[in-house]
Amino acid sequence: MDQQRRKVLKAGGGLTLLGVLFAAGFLKPGDVQAAEWNKGAFETKKLADVIKALGGSGATETKDVAITAPSIAENGAVVPVEVTSNLPNTESIAILIEKNPNILAAVFDIPSGTEPSVLTRVKMGQSSDVYALVKAGGKFYTASKEIKVTLGGCGG
Repeated sequence: MDQQRRKVLKAGGGLTLLGVLFAAGFLKPGDVQAAEWNKGAFETKKLADVIKALGGSGATETKDVAITAPSIAENGAVVPVEVTSNLPNTESIAILIEKNPNILAAVFDIPSGTEPSVLTRVKMGQSSDVYALVKAGGKFYTASKEIKVTLGGCGG
């Protein structure tokens, strides 16, 4: 089958579905736009600055937040990191890498009623402590894990 025809049919089907969702009221025009991001938080260099940029004043270390990641990463370009929170009313989970040029790697908003667990891959330039910063009940909590990198992912 002609590949161009498949692409046209696929795009047309997606646009039709989007139109139906708008017409039925399931989607509003503002829902499709990307959420605004906190540029200042992603430009910070220290843990305390990230907490302030995200709206907190300090964080408490806890064992109710678990980081699952390899102790030794062979390639710093793709390091799998999973963060799970056992704290009630978890609102967001952030992943921070202490020795990266910008400490904040990712922030995930956790909708109410969903399991507070995220899994992603991050880029690490060198061996470093990785922090999970969890906002739960309006307070911030942290957990950390050291990850050793044998081949740097940021040009190393």
